[in-house]
This record gives sequence, C-alpha cells and structure tokens, in this order.
Amino acid sequence: MTAPAREQWGTRAGFLLAAIGSAIGLGNIWRFPYVAYENGGGAFLVPYLVALLSAGIPLLIFEYTIGHKFRGSPPLAFRRMARAAEPIGWWQVAISFVIAVYYAVIIAWAMRYVGFSVGQQWGADPETFFFEDFLHIAEQPGFAAPFVPGVLWPLIAVWAVTLIVLALGIRRGIEIASKIFIPLLIVLFVILVVRALFLPGALDGLNAFFSPDWSSITDGKVWVAAYGQIFFSLSVGFGIMVTYASYLRRKADLSGSAMVAGFANSSFEILAGIGVFATLGFMAHQTGVAVSEVSTSGPGLAFVAFPTIISELSAGAAWFGILFFTCLVLAGLSSLISIVQVIVSSVQDRTGLARVPAVLIIGGFTAVVSIALFPTRNGLYLLDVADHFINQYGIVLAAFVAVVLVAWILRKLGMLKLHTDSVSSLKVGPVWVILLGVITPVVLVWMMIDSLRQEFDENYGGYTTSYVLAAGWGVAGVAILFGVLMSLLPWKQPGTPDDEDGTPAVPVTEEAKS
Repeated sequence: MTAPAREQWGTRAGFLLAAIGSAIGLGNIWRFPYVAYENGGGAFLVPYLVALLSAGIPLLIFEYTIGHKFRGSPPLAFRRMARAAEPIGWWQVAISFVIAVYYAVIIAWAMRYVGFSVGQQWGADPETFFFEDFLHIAEQPGFAAPFVPGVLWPLIAVWAVTLIVLALGIRRGIEIASKIFIPLLIVLFVILVVRALFLPGALDGLNAFFSPDWSSITDGKVWVAAYGQIFFSLSVGFGIMVTYASYLRRKADLSGSAMVAGFANSSFEILAGIGVFATLGFMAHQTGVAVSEVSTSGPGLAFVAFPTIISELSAGAAWFGILFFTCLVLAGLSSLISIVQVIVSSVQDRTGLARVPAVLIIGGFTAVVSIALFPTRNGLYLLDVADHFINQYGIVLAAFVAVVLVAWILRKLGMLKLHTDSVSSLKVGPVWVILLGVITPVVLVWMMIDSLRQEFDENYGGYTTSYVLAAGWGVAGVAILFGVLMSLLPWKQPGTPDDEDGTPAVPVTEEAKS
C-alpha cells in the first residue's frame, strides 16, 4: 500500500503569505512598540537590525531547510535527520499545543471588542470594564473557576474558524485564508496608521518613539531585548516554519523566502510602532501628560489604553475601534492556524491519519482544552503565567537545544548549507554556519541567563510560588517530558530518508492528497 505524497503549497506567494501571517501576530502590534521605546527609541533599530541579520534570518533558513529537506513535521523531520533529535520535534509540538490553547482566547477578546467599539460599550473606565465587567477576573489566581459566557462563545467561534481552515488543507485552506487575511490585515492597518498620524499630538508620540538614545547601544539589556523581540516575533523555535517548509516543492528558494518573510515581519513591526505611538501621543495630548506616562504593552495596551483613546476621538471613533480590533483578530487567526497546524501535521505523520480526521480529533482536543481552561474567571492568570514560562523556557530552550544538537553534536550544518544552496538563488555560504553555530547559541544562552536571574530574584508577576510552579515551571517541564516520552514510542514506518535529498523511504503517489 502506497502512502499519499505530502501536500504542497499551490504557489510560492501562498507559502510566503502563510509564513508572514504566522510571524505577524499580536506581539508585533502590542509588544514591539513598547520594547523599542523602552530600549533606546530610534537607537533600538540598530541592535534590532543586527539581531534580524545575525540570528533571526539564519534561524528562519535553518528551520526552512530542515522542513524542506526532510519533508516532515518537526518530529518526523528531526527523526529523519537523526534518531536522537526526535525529542526536539515532539517538544516543539507540546510548546505549540500550550501556546494554541491560550492564544485563542486573546483572539476571542479582540473579536468581542470589535462589537464593543460600536458605541464604546466600555464606558468611562475601560480598565474596570475589561477586568471586571468583561473578564470577571477572580480576586486570586487559581485553576477551577466559573465560565464567563461573554468570553466562551467567541472562543468557540475562533476555534470553529481555525479548524475549518485546517480541515480544508494546505492549498484550499491555509493558503487561501492567508491570501485573504494578510492583504486585508495590511490594508486595514495602513488605514489605521494614516488615521492615527492626523490625530492631535501624534507628532509627540512619534518623537517619543523614534528619538534615539544612543547611550543605550552600549547596554547589554538592550541587545538582549532586540534579540528577544526578533526571536519571538519570527515564529521560530516551536516548529511552525519546519512544518510549513515541508509542504514546499522540491525547488524552493529557501534563503530568499527567509529574507522576504524576515523583512516583511520587521517592516510590519515598525509600521505598528508608528501607529501605536501616534495614537499614544494623542492620548497624552488629551490628558495633558507625557507620552511616557501612557505608554504600555500587552493586553493593557490593546484592551485598556486603546479603548480609552477611542473614547477620546471626536469623530469616527467606532470605525477606529473596529479597524484596530479587526486587525488584532486577523493577525491572531493567521498565527493560531499556523500553530495548530504543527500539532495536526505531527499527528498525521505519526499515525497516518488523513487530514480531516486529524483536525477533528487532535485539533478538536486542543480546542476543548482551550475552552475548558481559559474562558473562566481564572483565565487571565493562567494565560499570563503559561505564556511567560513557555516562551522563556520552552521556545528559547528548545531552539537552543536544536541548534546546539544539529551544529555541535550531529555536525549537520554543513549538510544543511549544501541543501539550502542547492535550491536557493541566494547562497548562504560559510557565514551562515558561523552565525548559526556560534552567534545564535551564545545569544540564546545570554537570554536564558538574563531571564533566569530575574526569576530567582522574585516570583514572576508576584504570583505565589505554588502557582508559578504549577502553571509556569510545571507546564514548561511537562512539555520537555512529553517530547522525551513520545520519542520512545516506536513508529510503524521508520521515517528515515533513503536518499541524499530527504525523499521518504516509503513509496509515494504523484499527487498530494489532503
């Protein structure tokens, strides 16, 4: 019995839009502007660009090449490279699962806020509305809490859209959705930014954002922040790009695609910085305070600061809010789809399930866990702690282990370089090997040490030790354990390539089937 050939992207543009859509997420809009502002303003762009060129794009090429050469999801691709590398792939699947279950609820919040923007239903106190009237947040963090209906039903809608897109497959689902979501996101966000630029005080906000503090260039924390932003914003380290690249045709410009995706993501981040700080400048102007006093990031920016700003607009407030929160929904959905695809693809490769059953069973299970945990009065606490620890000690650590194992222990970077150069118009050359084998591991260790030092100084977010151990360290630890245990289970088929370019050992048909 022959196995179906792997699905393929219909066009290179479809792959690029999907990869860019995965990278452009909520963090681009609500994290980058504040990180840049806090770390030297305009001067931050120097270490940011260095980080993009020396670590971000090399890591993208690394993941593209692994996925493309070994034609599999992270567990299968790493297994085909070397049996000892398989745990990394399953570890990345576990990381994707954790991120997916909480990421979806933020999209659900944004979906509700699209409607709230009509008539500014958050009233005169957006902070109280968000935390108490909307989320009904519990006084103390915990695990068991009543559901919040206003969050539950939009979360179900988010998962319905995500699973439908995934069930339709790579070409008819993810590619078509990306061709709709990403251009629409860019058009809407450009309109939003243009509108923000004409608000009173916008220039003050832009001056605060771009005014360079050149003394920050010599501060090590600024460089850590730059590399951290690049790393987290490019969707590397948890298997997305390995998975997406596995659906490319045999001839694919890997290095060129990485350059396009990397610079497109960074361009959007800078555009987001312009829009966010022009708007914050307006808020500062209206309240008579400095921009530094209104600048913030994360959910506080999206669901407290922006509603406050929208309420201050004299005309077009509803449309401004609708545009902003629609952009959050589109950015979030494109990222969530890519994250869940890692899980679905890995289970397909492991079990031989067809796409639709895999989406219904595995995607459905992921949705059930998300719906059970996060539209509750404790949802925000769980999200905050799990997000911090799975990012800092899941994604970063998994990426470090993957690079060190491949570069230093297995010594496969030379082989990957040859494959990249054989299919790409832009040759990476030995500089790529040096950047990935030396610079990237050093930076990742630096980030880990800096983060651990803060963890040992005090509990993250002021949470109790027991809560941090259970919802933070425990979640990150279970992801590692899952990776190890899954790699111990035997495969029905060996999943090792039998030729130089990574062609699967099992026979394949000519046409891909979903």
